[in-house]
Amino acid sequence: MSAEKTADLRVNVAGLRMKNPVIAASGTFGFGREYAEYFDLSLLGGISVKGLTLEPRMGNRPPRIAETPAGVLNSVGLQNPGVHRFIEREIPFLRQYDVAVIANASGSTVADYEAIVEILSDADVDCIELNLSCPNVRQGGMTFGSSACGITEVVTAVRKKCRKPLMVKLTPNVTDITEIARASEAAGADSLSLINTVLGMAIDIETRRPVLGNTVGGLSGPAVKPIALRMVWQVARAVAIPVVGMGGISSGSDAVAFMLAGASAVMIGTAGFVDPMVWPRTIGEITEYLDKHGFSGAGKLTGALELW
Repeated sequence: MSAEKTADLRVNVAGLRMKNPVIAASGTFGFGREYAEYFDLSLLGGISVKGLTLEPRMGNRPPRIAETPAGVLNSVGLQNPGVHRFIEREIPFLRQYDVAVIANASGSTVADYEAIVEILSDADVDCIELNLSCPNVRQGGMTFGSSACGITEVVTAVRKKCRKPLMVKLTPNVTDITEIARASEAAGADSLSLINTVLGMAIDIETRRPVLGNTVGGLSGPAVKPIALRMVWQVARAVAIPVVGMGGISSGSDAVAFMLAGASAVMIGTAGFVDPMVWPRTIGEITEYLDKHGFSGAGKLTGALELW
């Protein structure tokens, strides 16, 4: 009697090949060292590493984290060791594991983005994810990703330097996410990831001060899932390139919902602070869903939503 077959979890996101569609999201997973104590990182489809800048950054003033009833506000401010230290110290660690490595690149000017992408294109990474939620110092602090013009400028410039699959991470803090997505695609993005955090605030009424040292921060966790799911669905219908969905995912059922909405893969972040085993558990739950519902592979889920 032959062994029972299970669904094929492999996905290919515009040249980013992964054994399954579950990725550790940037910013919450560090470089994987802490979570490697809980499970084999080779179980993951991919790891999007902590946001990188050209030079080391200390990040924003504390306090930098505030819990909310259904998520977390953070204003960490891209604390990281810098791209050269990442290449020297963290890539060798990550390459011990059978996992796709996604480098998340940030900058304050177009020239910053061009320089870091050129450096990362020569490094042993599988994909470059552009974080366009950073303040553009030449536009008075407005984030690159908040306008089609800003997106077009940076992605067009970076595309000329990038020799890896280029994923563009979109901010939800815009009026029309589809306009931003189309601009990213037209400028040369190979794929899109969304959503980044939703801008929020917390106030301590006893001290009459903001809870966060930076006053405002990014909200992530279960509270943003309906917003993220809606935006993934809208963007997947608006562009021809693959979409990677994230925002409040904490289970296989969440991941399946994002894929039905149009995502080719998913990223999980904040949920790992509550359950460090959320990633392998989610992979198992996706497999169970595929087998139960007769899907031959994870790719068959993408965009399989049936509207009323």
